[in-house]
Amino acid sequence: MFEWVTDPHMWMGLATLTALEIVLGIDNIVFLSVIVSKLPKNQQKSARRIGLIGAMGMRLVLLACIAWVMELTAPLFAAFGQEVSGRDLILIIGGLFLIAKASKEIHHTIDEPEEHGPGKIMSSFAMTITQIMLLDMIFSLDSVITAVGLVDHLSIMMIAVVLSVLVMLAAAGTISDFVEKHPSVKMLALAFLILVGFVLLLDGVEIHVPKGYIYFAMAFSLGVETLNLINQKRKRKAKELGAAK
Repeated sequence: MFEWVTDPHMWMGLATLTALEIVLGIDNIVFLSVIVSKLPKNQQKSARRIGLIGAMGMRLVLLACIAWVMELTAPLFAAFGQEVSGRDLILIIGGLFLIAKASKEIHHTIDEPEEHGPGKIMSSFAMTITQIMLLDMIFSLDSVITAVGLVDHLSIMMIAVVLSVLVMLAAAGTISDFVEKHPSVKMLALAFLILVGFVLLLDGVEIHVPKGYIYFAMAFSLGVETLNLINQKRKRKAKELGAAK
C-alpha cells in the first residue's frame, strides 16, 4: 500500500494533489465562514472543527468508494437531447441549494440587525453541521474524480485529503473572524457562493466553465476589496489623529 514512498514522482504527485485539494477547499471555507456565523459565538469554533473533520471523513469515504463515485458519471437518462448522470443531478441540486442559501443570507444580512438580539435568527448546531457536510460532499465530487486522474494510489489521495483539511482547520477560524468582522467582505463571500452555485449548475448541464476563470474573478474582487479596506483604515487613522490634535 505504501510502496510508493521510495518513488520521488509519487511525492511530487502528493504535493500537487494536496495543493489542489487546498485550492478546491476555498469554496468550503467561504461557505463555512458564512454558515457558522449564524451560530452563537460559543458554538462557532466547535462547529468549524466538527464540520471540517466530518467533511474530511466524508471525503475519505468517497475515496474508499471510488468505484461507486466513478459510476456516478454514467448516464442515467436523457432529457432535451442531453444525457444526465448521477453526478450531474448532484451538481444541479447542490448548485440550486447554494444559490438559494447565499441569496437568503444576503437578504438576512441586509434586512436584519447584526447584533445577537431578540430579532436575530440563529441556526441550530446540528443543522449547521449537516449543511457543512452535505455541501462538502457536493464540492468533493470533482476533487475526488480529479484525484483519481492525478495519482493511482488510494493512500496518496487520502493523505492529501487529510493534509488539506488540516490546513483548512488552521485557516478557517481566522478567515471566519475576518469575514464576520467586515460586512463588505461577508457580502463579497456570499456573492462568491452564488457564483460557485451557478458554476455547479452549469457543470451539471454539461456547460463547463474553467475553474481558473472563477478563481481569477474571486482573487480580483478580493484584491479590490482589500484595497478598499486599507483605504478605510487609513481614513479612520487620519480622522483619529485629526481629532486628537
